[in-house]
Amino acid sequence: MELKISNVSKEYDNVQVLNNLSFSLKPGVYGLLGANGAGKTTLFRVICGLMKPTRGEIHYNHKDIQLQTEAYRSILGFLPQDFRYYADFSGLKFMLYIAALKGLNKTMAKKRTLELLTMVGLAEVKNKKIKQYSGGMKQRLGIAQAMINDPEILILDEPTVGLDPKERVRFRNLISSFSKEKIVILSTHIVSDVEYISDEILVLKKGSLVNRGTPKELLKEIETAVWECVVAEEQVHELMQTYTISNQKHAENGVVIRIVSKEMPFQTAYKVSPTLEDLYLYYFREEGIEQ
Repeated sequence: MELKISNVSKEYDNVQVLNNLSFSLKPGVYGLLGANGAGKTTLFRVICGLMKPTRGEIHYNHKDIQLQTEAYRSILGFLPQDFRYYADFSGLKFMLYIAALKGLNKTMAKKRTLELLTMVGLAEVKNKKIKQYSGGMKQRLGIAQAMINDPEILILDEPTVGLDPKERVRFRNLISSFSKEKIVILSTHIVSDVEYISDEILVLKKGSLVNRGTPKELLKEIETAVWECVVAEEQVHELMQTYTISNQKHAENGVVIRIVSKEMPFQTAYKVSPTLEDLYLYYFREEGIEQ
């Protein structure tokens, strides 16, 4: 099983959104890390065949997805960032509707629907209308519908939006439980989710793939570039104009600040172990910390 992206570019009105992307994926979980405007959603839509690239090709098992449209869609699961649903449908009815669209027979559709609603913790509310669901419940329903056809490729755009910490743990465990059999690609605002769940991380910046590797491999790049030091409270604002500060907390003798910098910021600063959040700020500091 292999998904191969070859020299893929996408332009809108002469604006380059994806820039000559080339990489291949085999079964496992891949986290896509990038700031707003990096091209994550566009890449997902191109991989799903919902949008044609301006240039380049996507092959699944050595065959262009444009030449196997129906077969490719049958092995694909997708949770878009703007997940749509019918508010007056119950969770059960909505899942059966999606199953019908995917071509599952009635017996298999019902079996698979009940299994998934149980897996995402919605079995007890399966007959309630979706408009009565909380935001987290709707998001869990979105995850379930993406998995209805037991897809070989699962694309999840911001799947943890609206999930509380307990629900996020459930989601991570769910993805980990079948990741050896599927190609799972996900993006999320919550950097720690990517760090916990991903076998590999792809760093996308302004439409280009700038790095790829395991969290441990990527963190090596900044293992000597994260510092902590104690400063006076009145210094913090000025330092924020000069350095990339990933965290600050008050202490008895001042403010402890965490700085991402290749150079030692102060003689009193000491190196600390980097996190993926530090890496995110290192790559996207000029674009702000919002994803």
